[in-house]
Amino acid sequence: MRGYDRQAILNLDLKCTGMEYASEMIVQANLNGLKIAEIPTTLKKDGRTRPPHLKSFSDGWRHLKFLLLYSPKWLFLIPGLILMIIGLIGSVAFWFGDLHIASAVLGVHSRLYLGGMFVVGLQMVIFALFAKVYAVNSGMHPKEDKITKFLKKVTLEKGLITGIFLAMIGIGLSIYSVLLWKNAAWGDLNPVDVMPITIPAIYLIIIGVQMAFASFFLGVLNIEYKKNNN
Repeated sequence: MRGYDRQAILNLDLKCTGMEYASEMIVQANLNGLKIAEIPTTLKKDGRTRPPHLKSFSDGWRHLKFLLLYSPKWLFLIPGLILMIIGLIGSVAFWFGDLHIASAVLGVHSRLYLGGMFVVGLQMVIFALFAKVYAVNSGMHPKEDKITKFLKKVTLEKGLITGIFLAMIGIGLSIYSVLLWKNAAWGDLNPVDVMPITIPAIYLIIIGVQMAFASFFLGVLNIEYKKNNN
């Protein structure tokens, strides 16, 4: 059972129309600083003879899906940062040569996977930023918290310049690898020698392009955000 101040709940402007409405009420009340308390009570049978109308899996999934979508921090940001950190640390470790773990030797193929891990992590972080801006614009999240303050500092120009800079480094490494190929008379190259150059080149180009276009999209979302504030 729930008891609440009617006007306080109306002020939350709840959006959900299904079973997840109950979860939205708690989440929004917490986000907006409303006082929540639990009072012990006794549950008695209501006397109804019909079976429960709740569906364990479908209704449970609607609640879980709502909570995940309502928290881009835990759905996208935290897992993405973990993948990025692992990928970055692993990639840096390979600068000093192959890694030896017991009898296993981790070489260029491991670098490929670590780079992919970093790119996937970055994409998840970008999704987290998109979801956060949408959540603020739609009224799902408060307009002031650490992430929104960070987003105010991330301008389109900064993201675009950073993306272009990273992509240019990748293109430079690609040109260098082509020169190595030319010096080998356009013949076969030893993958062990050239892949440590081409792998970061490709990933830097991908990351740079992602950051550049993500900056444009965040700029579009922020234009809508400013309109809503006027």
